Amino acid sequence: MDLSVIIVNYNVKYFLEQCLHSVKKAAEGLDTEVFVVDNNSVDGSCNHIRDKFPWVRLIENRENIGFSKANNLAIKQSKGKYILLLNPDTVIEENTLSKCFHFMEDHPDAGALGVKMIDGSGHFLPESKRALPTPWVAFYKIFGLSGLFPGSRKFGKYHLGYLDKEEIHEVEVLAGAFMFLRMITLSKTGYLDEDYFMYGEDIDLSHRINLAGYKNYYYPETTIIHYKGESTKKGSLNYVMVFYQAMIIFAKKHFSRRNIRIFSLIINLAIYLRASLALLRRFIKRIYQQVFDAVIIFAGFFAGLPLWGNIKFGNPDYYPDEFRYYVVPGYILVWITSMYYSGGYDHPIKIWKLVRGIFIGTFAILVVYALLPETWRFSRAVILLGTAWSVLGTSLFRLIMHSMKLPGYQLATRRKKRIVIVGDENEAERVCNVLGKTRIKPEIIGYVSPDSDVKRPFIGSVDQIAEIARIHKLDEILFCSANISSQKIIRIMTMLTTLPVNYKIAPPESLSIIGSNSINTSGELYTIHFNSIGNKANLRTKRLFDLIASFLLLAAFPLWIFFIKKPIWAVARLFKVFVGCYTLVGYQLSEETDVTSLPKLRKGILTPAITLAGKQKNPRAINNINVLYAKDYKVINDLQILLKGFRLIGI
Repeated sequence: MDLSVIIVNYNVKYFLEQCLHSVKKAAEGLDTEVFVVDNNSVDGSCNHIRDKFPWVRLIENRENIGFSKANNLAIKQSKGKYILLLNPDTVIEENTLSKCFHFMEDHPDAGALGVKMIDGSGHFLPESKRALPTPWVAFYKIFGLSGLFPGSRKFGKYHLGYLDKEEIHEVEVLAGAFMFLRMITLSKTGYLDEDYFMYGEDIDLSHRINLAGYKNYYYPETTIIHYKGESTKKGSLNYVMVFYQAMIIFAKKHFSRRNIRIFSLIINLAIYLRASLALLRRFIKRIYQQVFDAVIIFAGFFAGLPLWGNIKFGNPDYYPDEFRYYVVPGYILVWITSMYYSGGYDHPIKIWKLVRGIFIGTFAILVVYALLPETWRFSRAVILLGTAWSVLGTSLFRLIMHSMKLPGYQLATRRKKRIVIVGDENEAERVCNVLGKTRIKPEIIGYVSPDSDVKRPFIGSVDQIAEIARIHKLDEILFCSANISSQKIIRIMTMLTTLPVNYKIAPPESLSIIGSNSINTSGELYTIHFNSIGNKANLRTKRLFDLIASFLLLAAFPLWIFFIKKPIWAVARLFKVFVGCYTLVGYQLSEETDVTSLPKLRKGILTPAITLAGKQKNPRAINNINVLYAKDYKVINDLQILLKGFRLIGI
């Protein structure tokens, strides 16, 4: 057998689907077997593979055993002269496998081969070729010098930025996303080191291949798309810890004792530095908009109170410091909390949600104000003026930030995405129908013929795609992979990198459309839209419903104490809902039900299965009702379940 392709999958079903389609096309002409090793995915990957790709040899693990162990399971069963370790979030060209195979055949000194990789926007990925991370090379990379001087032979060595990315080179390290390996080499070096759970195993294996007397080649005569970061988010604290711990394992195995100490010191410094930055970044990302809003509103009060005091009472110091520094921050806290629950901080930003939140907050403030003793009331006019300033100041700030194109402040506009679909008429119509059922609801400019034969309904051919993109000011080009080769898609992407256009790929007979806009972001996926309970806005709405309903029920405790079972338990449970330990409505849980593939929820004191009262509650019916509840969430459903099961909240 010529080749064994091994793909390790973890919860990236739709990316895996696109990858397997490209592998099937590329394997033509070679005697090839394809393994998918699934590391206990919960997104339905295994069933999807069995249904759509029966020719794949599927290995199902009952736990996530890591990248190295999963690959080794398949390598031990493989029969190929060559082994390809391939990431699931990749798309390869139709000639990728044959070109790599023939290069390895012509170069018996080659132990492994890597190819040119681009991201989902067509930009070159520098990790396509790398040097061994010796202490100084690692130091330059970790502390940013390689980024500042990418073309330097000294500082830019980590990604070998001084080597021409369009030429073949001998390199020290290849990327684990695509490693084309000679099986006889693996029999000498050993398989992937299972001390590495994820990351570092590619560096380790590349180094052992060199030590065994073979060469690693960077081979740019074929290109693949690597969407990057779909299984792991590289800015996360978990990524920082796992990646740098892998580097320490590598140092202990391959460096001298002196170098280990230096390397470990650098790595530990990097861990603390990057971990601190990751935590700080996460914290700032979550609250920076709220902090800016609080500063803007407070600045308005700070400047406006003396003016209003002078106009109304002839005294700029009429309002005491206690009001300015204690009461006003209380108003701001109410407004910002209300803006949050109103969706004012969702992305893209919708100004009307922001304004709605401020008005709801003002209503809450005025209600509390009316209940306060006369001596505690300062001025309704100040509250109303503060409301006006909050609306004006926060809205104007967002408009300015949006005009400056700062991240996090993009405003939602009515302008739809302008998209063309590249494919034959039937496939383009099918993909157009899929798009119509997604959340984005784009403006389809037209269809583009995948060949030079242009007639109705096509607006042009794929050879004119650059001109079409410029004239129609396209936001996105969507390729039907059933009609256009991966090689041609990749060539177009690399050709149009100067245009502000995004790309998506629609696999044949699929309800998913895949793409990625940045080397730093995970791939973007369009699927048929359901109002999933896992949606952030729905989770926030559900939590708000829990807060309001539990508070009102606790306040009305004397009115219902005699009408429900176990009232003391009911009070305790409602309190747990209020503080966030429980939710009022959650999944029906039992040994027979399976909710692992559904969005996570807190344990509920009531469940949607209450609607099955008087009916047979078999596991299949309960699973179905859990799925229905999760995929199409409405707060009215929670209210109906609460009303129906109110008497049961204590048991």
